[in-house]
Amino acid sequence: MNIILGIDPGSRLTGYGVVRQSGMKFEYVASGCIRLNSSDLLPERLLDIFNGVTEIIRQTQPTIFAIEQVFMARNADSALKLGQARGAAIVAAKHAGLEVFEYSARQVKQSVVGTGAADKAQVQHMVRTLLKLPANPQADAADALAVALCHGHTQQSLVSLAGQARKTVRGRLR
Repeated sequence: MNIILGIDPGSRLTGYGVVRQSGMKFEYVASGCIRLNSSDLLPERLLDIFNGVTEIIRQTQPTIFAIEQVFMARNADSALKLGQARGAAIVAAKHAGLEVFEYSARQVKQSVVGTGAADKAQVQHMVRTLLKLPANPQADAADALAVALCHGHTQQSLVSLAGQARKTVRGRLR
C-alpha cells in the first residue's frame, strides 16, 4: 500500500492531495491549498511552500511524492516563479526522504480524464468520481489529487507491463 502526496505547485496557491493506493483502488486521505500571501516577497512565499509541504508530510506520512512539471507559459517571469515554487516543494519532499516523481500536465489529464486536453472542470469531476467524493474539490486541490492518481495509475501500469514481460520471457524459455 502506498500513500501518495500530489502537488500542483503555484507561487500564490499550491494545491496538495493525498491518496492511499492499494492495487488499483484509491482512497481519499486529504487535500487543500497552501495559500500564500501575495504581498510577501518571493523568498517568503517559497519558505511558506517549503514549510507547508513539510507539515503536510508530517501529518499524512506519504510514502511517495508526485508533482506536476513546469509548462512554458506565455510569461517567462511566471514560469520562473512556478519553477521556484516547485523547487521549494521538491526540497521539502527530499528533506523528508521521499522519492520524487514528476508528470506533465498532459500526462496527468490523460491519466485521470482520458484526454490530455481536458479542462479544469473535467479534472475536478473525474477526481470526484474516482475518489467517490461528495462534491468537487477546489480546482488546485483537484489538480493535486489528479497528480497523485496519475502516479498511482502510471506505477500500476508499469507493474502490469513488467508482469506481462515476465510471462512472455518464461513462455519463451519453456
